[in-house]
Amino acid sequence: MPGHPESATKRSETQPVTESRADAFAAHSAPEEQSRRPAIESGVMHERHCDHDLQFDYLDRFLRASTAQLTSGLSPYAIGAAWFDWSLHTMRSPGRQLDLWQAFLVNESKLARFMMACLLGRETDRPFHPRAGDHRFDAPGWSDMPSCFLLQRYLAMEDWWQLATSEIRGMAPKHADRVAFMTSQMLDVIAPTNNGITNPVILHKTISEGGRNIVRGMANLLDDITREMAQEPPRSVHKFRVGRDLAITPGTVVFRNHMFELIQYAPTTPEVRTEPLLIVPAWIMKYYILDLSPKTSLVRHLVDRGHTVFMISWINPGPDMRETSLDDYRQAVMQAIDAITGSLSVEKLHLAGYCLGGTIAAIASATMARDGDDRLQSLTLLAAQTDFSEAGELMLFVDHSQIAFLEDMMWAQGVLKGRQMSGAFRMLRSNELVWSRFIQEYVLGERPEISDIQAWSEDLTRMPYRMHSQYLRGLFLENRLTAGRFAVDGRVIALKDVEAPMFIVGTESDHIAPWRSVYKTHLFTDNELTFALTSGGHNTGIVSEPGHRRRHYRLGLRKPLERYHDPDTWSETAKVVEGSWWLAWFDWLSEKSSPGLMPARSDRRATGQLQPLCAAPGEFVAQR
Repeated sequence: MPGHPESATKRSETQPVTESRADAFAAHSAPEEQSRRPAIESGVMHERHCDHDLQFDYLDRFLRASTAQLTSGLSPYAIGAAWFDWSLHTMRSPGRQLDLWQAFLVNESKLARFMMACLLGRETDRPFHPRAGDHRFDAPGWSDMPSCFLLQRYLAMEDWWQLATSEIRGMAPKHADRVAFMTSQMLDVIAPTNNGITNPVILHKTISEGGRNIVRGMANLLDDITREMAQEPPRSVHKFRVGRDLAITPGTVVFRNHMFELIQYAPTTPEVRTEPLLIVPAWIMKYYILDLSPKTSLVRHLVDRGHTVFMISWINPGPDMRETSLDDYRQAVMQAIDAITGSLSVEKLHLAGYCLGGTIAAIASATMARDGDDRLQSLTLLAAQTDFSEAGELMLFVDHSQIAFLEDMMWAQGVLKGRQMSGAFRMLRSNELVWSRFIQEYVLGERPEISDIQAWSEDLTRMPYRMHSQYLRGLFLENRLTAGRFAVDGRVIALKDVEAPMFIVGTESDHIAPWRSVYKTHLFTDNELTFALTSGGHNTGIVSEPGHRRRHYRLGLRKPLERYHDPDTWSETAKVVEGSWWLAWFDWLSEKSSPGLMPARSDRRATGQLQPLCAAPGEFVAQR
């Protein structure tokens, strides 16, 4: 938009610009590798050195990329370093060894006493209990012998390994967490729930059905394997189709470039709020998590309350977009803002971002504030992190070795594929997303009913090589945004510059953006900030429509320059409200909008830059 600093297209960097090693290699290298070694000398010898160095680097990267295909992007070097660190510190810690021997003997004595009481028919308390939230053993059959004793044996082993993999003085905390996580994964594999002989649910089902469940399970498995080999879309596509069952809020694509389509939704009220709302979804998945079925569509509820809503629908990048940077996504947000404010002749708008879309919205907002661009009426961040020092279980996969290994895999492919990314998320919740599903579908022969949110989760996208590398290194690994080292156009930005009021949402059981990490936005801002903590996880907590059962939230207001309260203190004192947080946000948006209403804006009228191109949900959302 003319007159605003962001109107010009510029390339920003999240780190200083340095001399690349060789132009040919620079075209395919991650930013950090382009400046890894300084020039040694000029002349023919230097050119020969670069040529030889380039050849060896290509060989190393090719081998690592090939290995990554077999390990789904997990670095065996990072895993080996963690186990070596744990083994070495355990071997030189006789006190820890004695502690482990004592714990072993105590657990065995508890098991022996429990077994003896069961054989004698006496009532006795179980010595070990599943961890909070572990529902694998809820079925009544686990209370009967011998399943009860097998369960206690497994829980005793879990208890011992939890102690064995706890951090040892001098051991790197990340290595301790990684070893504990990998041990938990291995224990999940050998859990008695995954064995047809030791799982009473499987035994009862197989006997009562005469083995028909096994036949159905094998048919389910064969169907999934053949579908995967043929690269066919998931089953959910046949039940839920985008534009027919999902993403059906009426609207029009009014702007398109090589990065995104901009959807303007049709009004459902005769009058609307003055300032429009732009929603920036994550490009990790497709946008319509916020526009599922009509009942669960956040977009539909917004337009029904008199808001002019715009949504960014990101392109699903292919290998040809390998050099697309993190700043290209920030510039896309600015292009959408320019298009909206320029065509509607409004001075301000509301900006909202979900997940990674919220992170880039925060970066764009801080850049606008630094440059004197005051077009933001408000900023809303939904399950979005700005500080990554406590970024949850995903940090288990983030260190220099792991990122370099992942970069080599993306370097060979040009993108991070959706299936590779979803594999990491499944690993974080293997009990729910891997083993429980395996038993239910392939052993018990039960196909669960497909939901709209499951259909969305199976509609996978890709991420460009350069962008994902910059995201992992600049934000996850080095936490530059809140460390005062994140630069846009060569100048550092700060969230503290944002003066527009903020509405921040965290979810209680989020394993991707833990709510305490989301809450840390309080530490890096001085403006008015409303924080909502809602029940549910990263997706189900955000998709929390009014009328949804068993929903509650906490709400708190931090006035400008008010003193900081830590998250646990805040959660203990904040009042619990039953129902959907959406209603609180709708009221907040109305309060932060200019007073009065104006005639509804048509999304089909050609005005300014926003020429109607096609009906929503557009073309980009259909890309696979």
